[in-house]
Parts: sequence; structure tokens; C-alpha cells
Amino acid sequence: MPRTPLRPLARILDAREKGENPDAIEKENLRLRHEEMRDRARVRAEGRILVLGAVFALAFLTIGVKMWIVAESEPAEPRTSIAGASIVAQRGDILDRHGRVLATNLDTYALYAHPHQMVEPERAAEALVGIFPDLDLARLTRDFTGNRRFVWIRRKISPEQRQAVHDIGEPGLLFGPREMRLYPNGAIASHILGGAGYGEEGVHAAEIKGTAGVERAFDDYLTDPANGGKPLELSLDLTVQAASEKVLYGGMRLMNAKGAASILMDVKTGEIISMVSLPDFDPNDRPNPPTQGHPDDSPLFNRAVQGVYELGSTFKIFAAAQALDLGLVTPETVVDIRGPIRWGRHSIRDYHWYGKELSVADIIIKSSNIGTARLAEQIGAERQKQFLADLGLFEPTPVEMIEAPSGKPLVQKNWSELTTMTVSFGHGISISPLHLAAAYATIANDGQRVRPTLLRQSAPQDGPQVMSKPAARRAQDMLRRVVTEGTASFARIDHYSIAGKTGTADKPKPTGGYYKDRTITTFASMFPAHSPRYVLIVTLDEAVETSGDEPRRTAGWTAVPVAAEMITRVAPLLGLRPEIAPGSLAGITLTSN
Repeated sequence: MPRTPLRPLARILDAREKGENPDAIEKENLRLRHEEMRDRARVRAEGRILVLGAVFALAFLTIGVKMWIVAESEPAEPRTSIAGASIVAQRGDILDRHGRVLATNLDTYALYAHPHQMVEPERAAEALVGIFPDLDLARLTRDFTGNRRFVWIRRKISPEQRQAVHDIGEPGLLFGPREMRLYPNGAIASHILGGAGYGEEGVHAAEIKGTAGVERAFDDYLTDPANGGKPLELSLDLTVQAASEKVLYGGMRLMNAKGAASILMDVKTGEIISMVSLPDFDPNDRPNPPTQGHPDDSPLFNRAVQGVYELGSTFKIFAAAQALDLGLVTPETVVDIRGPIRWGRHSIRDYHWYGKELSVADIIIKSSNIGTARLAEQIGAERQKQFLADLGLFEPTPVEMIEAPSGKPLVQKNWSELTTMTVSFGHGISISPLHLAAAYATIANDGQRVRPTLLRQSAPQDGPQVMSKPAARRAQDMLRRVVTEGTASFARIDHYSIAGKTGTADKPKPTGGYYKDRTITTFASMFPAHSPRYVLIVTLDEAVETSGDEPRRTAGWTAVPVAAEMITRVAPLLGLRPEIAPGSLAGITLTSN
């Protein structure tokens, strides 16, 4: 655009001829130029405001139209869909090792309401409370008589409840088909299965998602359409699991324990045949997680996997087995057990006076802390740590459960000589009962490491050799003598030979130190003793046997009798034939020809 000069020559000359001031011409032209610029800026601003106003008007109009459409549409619960399809609700079954159903799906219905379609909302609310007593009558009446156009009443109902609601005759009460997860055996294997709940929900379908246990760990597998509904087959034996739970519950009550755990494991395949944690729960009605208190106060807490404890003298066999494997001792080697062993302000003592010396075998049989500490001194800290790591006692178990990583062992950071001695008899290190089961299975498997699994296996595992076969066999023999001669005498039962080790550990206080009247008692066993096929761990929390004049809290009085009863009950179910000892041939004499 051409611009007018501020001092045009013609006007300047004319002003000079007339005797006028030429500067006035420049000032006037400058004023006119500024007014022109201001007018152009105002026009641009007014245009932008008009465009912005039009955009806002269009946006509000769009929102208003959408709100009108929603207000006039039929009420319905929002749902997720893929390419127009409804929510995929199908989930694979879970079976035990013999094909028996542990978890399956059941067709059911959800109950919801369209209050605007109700004829008698107050009467419908009263009738529903009669069918479902946990509903709040006042709230239900308020929902039905207010402005709500959709109300969820129950996510799942039984066929009987559906019929009762149908008999109300209220057109505003509607049913939506869906599937629910059913555990037909109730609380049996509840901690293993974990439970399931609803994920994405709609009126006509709901997605079933695993909440805990194997349901959560294998969530992708169970919901993968590519599997064609193929079930998940576990290593559990439902009959053995039920028998184990019954015996353990009776033992827990008899021994006045606050909780208990047991694990039965195949020493060749690593298959977990049964795993129990008490108290338990019904996965059909899974309780809410606790919001306060200690985690193990909740029935949801899996003591067998998540509980990490100092398991006491059950660790002694590891020190003896390693010393044998290193060639430092033989079962007959005599060890000086005079004590106590003093380390600063700490002292290591034996529970009883065992004399001045014991053989390595007798150290295990009599459960001598001092003798085990002497063996650990010979082994040394570094070799001990490596051996325990090879047994899998420094890392979470690889079992296929979502809770497994939370059962991480608690290990001393500063592994001093004192730690080496205390760890040898199970103090200063905390592991789960499942860790202990896997470690004992390695000894029972002639020194070849076994990893626990909840999936059915078709062949024995081929793990690394943690200790030599001769050392493992000698360790098995010493564990057998613990039952026949030592602290586990209550495990001497008819028809089945058992080998094992007791362990009693004081529970640590949250503020430091140990309780004097609260213990974790454990019996780690394997059977049949002459050729072990199974490992059984029984752990009782704060057990106390009260049949005598004084309370008894050691494993020999609490955990061992429970384990012995469990083996008596489950061994026939496992197909183990009773061992019949030959009787004396009375009245028969040998003669020669």
C-alpha cells in the first residue's frame, strides 16, 4: 500500500512562500498515519473476536445436541466392545492332575433396573430387600424414585433369586446374561486358585479376570481364544489336598496354633501335590484385603508361599550335608561340642547338655546348635552362602503364583562368622515353607536340585547337581535316624518309614528381640525313607501342646504328630503300599539233612 510522505515537497514550498511553519505539515501527516493504523488494527481484532465467538457457539451447540441425544436415548450400562462385538467372558477351566474340576464357569444373570419404567418403585424396593437382605431399603427407594435412569442391583444372582425377582412382576427390573467363576470345592485349594472377579462389565456380558493365585498368574492363558477353551491342568491332587487340609486344620486346633501351612511335593518332578495355608477362605466369596493389622492376620495371606520365617533346626541338615559333600567330615566324625560359643555379647548354647563331643550323625539326631556351628566354621562363610544359594534359598521361589515374588527370603547383608554359625541352625535367615520343601526335595532327589511347580509334569526334572549323590544319601540316613532315635520320635508310625528334621524358632518381635512364648515349629520330612518319593513340610504358627503339666512348644510335640497323621492319611491316596514288617517264625526250627 502506497504511503503519503510526511514532508511533501510541494506543500513545504507552498508553506514557505506563505510564511507558514513547514513542521506543522509533518505533524498533521503523522497524526493521520497513526489514525489509519489504529483503524486497521481494530478491524482485525473485531474479525478475530467474531471467528472465536463462532467457534464457541458451534462447540456449545454440539454439546447441547449430544446432551439432548443422551437424555432421549434408552438407558444402558456402558460396555467395551471390539469391532461391534460384546465383551468376551469365556474363561478356561482349571483341573487337578486327574482331570477333576477346580474352577469353571457358570451361566448366571445380572440384575439391574430402569426406574423410569417402574410402575410401583417403592413396592419393588421392599420386595428386593426381602430377596437380598443386604440391600439398603432407603437407598434403593431413593434410587428408584429419583432422577436416575439406570441402577445396578446385583452383578450376579442365582436361578432361585432370578425367579423370585421375576415374580415381583415389575417391568423396570431387568436381567442381563453373563458368566460367573465357580469353585465347586469351596475353600479347598483356595490360596492356590486365588479367585476371580469382574473386569469390564456391561449389561449383557462381563469380563472375568483373575484376582490372585494361579487365576491371576495364568490370566492370559485362561482367556486366550487361541487356546480354544483348553483347561489349565495343575499338579494338585484334589483328594490329597482335601485330606491334607482336614488333617492340618485338626492339628492346628489341637495344638492351639493361630495358623498353619503344609506342602507335599514330588521329589523327582517338583510337582506340588498339595499346598495348604490356614486359615483359608472360600474363593466363591473372596473377602476384601485387610486395611490394618499384620498381613498374616488375614485369611488371604498364603503362609506357605508369602510367609517368611526363621525355620530353626531344619537348617542343620544343610550344614551337615555340605560338610559331607566337601569331605570335611563323615557321619562318624567326632566334633567338640563344649560350650557355650561366645561371640561378643552373643552366646550359642544347646537346648540340653549332650556331653563334650558328638559324632556328626548325633549332632543332627540330637539337634545340637553348638555342633552345627562347629561344622559351619569348617565350611566357611563364602562356601556356605554359595551352597544355600544353589539350593534356591536366596531368591523367591519360581512357583507359578502371583504371590511368589512377595515371599522373598530375608538374608543378612553382613555375613559375618557369627552369621555363618547362626544360619547353620536356622537363625538369621528367613525363608518360606515352600523354600524349605524345595531344598529338602533336593536332598531327597540324591542332590539334584528340584524346582517347585504347580503345573503337571510328564517327566522328572533335570536340575543341576547341588551336592554329590553319596553325601545326599548319608544326609537321608541321618534324617531317618532323627525319627528312629531323635527329636522326631512321634513320626515313627506303622507301615510307613519317615525321615525328617524338627525345627523350633522363637518368633521375632517387631521392636527387636524374640518372644519367649511364641514359636514357629516345623517338621521337614521325606517318605518312604529308604527311597524318598515325596517331601512334606508342616509348619505351625504359635502352637502349644497343653496335655501335660507344662505347655510344650517344640516341633517334636506339635508339628511332628500332625505331619505323621497327614502321612498316614495321604500315603495310601498316593498309591504307596504299606510296609509290612515280617513277624517272627515261632515254633519253626532249622534242621540239616
